[in-house]
Amino acid sequence: MKKKYFGTDGIRGKVGISPITPEFILHLGYAAGKILRETDWQPPVNERPTILIGKDTRISGYMLESALQAGFSAAGVDVLLSGPMPTSAVAYLVRALRIQAGVVISASHNPFDDNGIKFFSATGSKLPDEMELKIEAALDIPIETMLSAKLGKVQRLKDASGRYIEFCKGTFPYQLNLRGLKVVVDCAHGATYHIAGSVFHELGADVVTVFASPNGLNINLDCGATHIAALQDAVAQHQADLGIALDGDGDRVMMVDHTGRIFDGDSLLYIIAKHRQQLGTLQGGVVGTLMTNLAIEQKFAELSIPFARANVGDRYVSALLEQNNWYLGGENSGHIICHDKHSTGDGIISALQVLYALRDTGLTLAEFMQNIHFFPQRLLNVPIQRKFDFNRNEAVLKIKCQAEQALGNDGRILLRASGTEPLIRVMVEGKIQEQIEHWSNRLAEIIRDQAEISH
Repeated sequence: MKKKYFGTDGIRGKVGISPITPEFILHLGYAAGKILRETDWQPPVNERPTILIGKDTRISGYMLESALQAGFSAAGVDVLLSGPMPTSAVAYLVRALRIQAGVVISASHNPFDDNGIKFFSATGSKLPDEMELKIEAALDIPIETMLSAKLGKVQRLKDASGRYIEFCKGTFPYQLNLRGLKVVVDCAHGATYHIAGSVFHELGADVVTVFASPNGLNINLDCGATHIAALQDAVAQHQADLGIALDGDGDRVMMVDHTGRIFDGDSLLYIIAKHRQQLGTLQGGVVGTLMTNLAIEQKFAELSIPFARANVGDRYVSALLEQNNWYLGGENSGHIICHDKHSTGDGIISALQVLYALRDTGLTLAEFMQNIHFFPQRLLNVPIQRKFDFNRNEAVLKIKCQAEQALGNDGRILLRASGTEPLIRVMVEGKIQEQIEHWSNRLAEIIRDQAEISH
């Protein structure tokens, strides 16, 4: 059965437009609470289930938080409120507190006027498809508020940030520290604004925290993991050794060195994997996605590290890791999953794993990546007005076939619909930059034209 509301990363959209409205979110809280009481999530008899709600720093988070907690309370579910917290912090706290589920109100790297809802199970993992389908089915059930004596209670969780800071620090080897390292940390005016700097500082680094003054409207605005130029400027200004950029909800990470060179998710994943192989702690292989650069796949082959590609989306990376019983995977966007450290992708913990590799070996980011020559990639986002099935459009398929023939075995083409925005993503990879630009432009043009015709 196809999901109506849930995408690859929860439910997301423009605030004030269905489904991101107070009315829908109220009903969503009730529906999820009802399922929570009726499934394997339920706690011991005569106890109410408990759910933790966290959020990023968007101004709409207050409104949606109130609607969610009202829905849960009406369904007889207790609620803990953490306030602004990274997505991965909520996943950790759900496990640490032994409660039934967690919710994050966030639209990750999107602009402030978007928002969304992500659910986590008691294990700190994203909900499986079947559970999301059950919640969607329950949305058709009218709200029937529990009797007053059975309503859910709502309270604040004390020191949520302190608990999470200690958890992050615990993933870094106790025999090492970050003394002598000057680091700029870009918090994207997001959920890590009061956390990330403390983690690196308490491990010994000289930390300069930037873009850590959220006002509800500036999350991800010209900063963070999706706008690296701001971090490059800050690293140069403060003469730092390196910079770490997180996104609005803290599950992505990008890094730059003292020269301003960017190290994306592919590079960071490779550094962690190579270091673990040297230590003998790399269990099995590594999972990337359809977007992972061919150069990384080829380098893993040289190192005899098994590699597998999942669909784009951290939930698919996580699922393939579990299927293969591997620990390490990620996306070039900066989502990196270290399943031996956490149940989900975590920007701070991923950065710490990279810093572990640097401190343990004495190498720099650039030295780890020497002799790797990335295939040029070009990614274009083509806006569309509504869903467009490009996989069945003859004109699009014809141009795609021509492009694949031109690129041969030294290139790849990936067309996919965004799971969170009304976009078709066009990725072309190959050895010759001119070819890549030509075919990516042609594909974007034909998709734009055909989507308009079908509309």
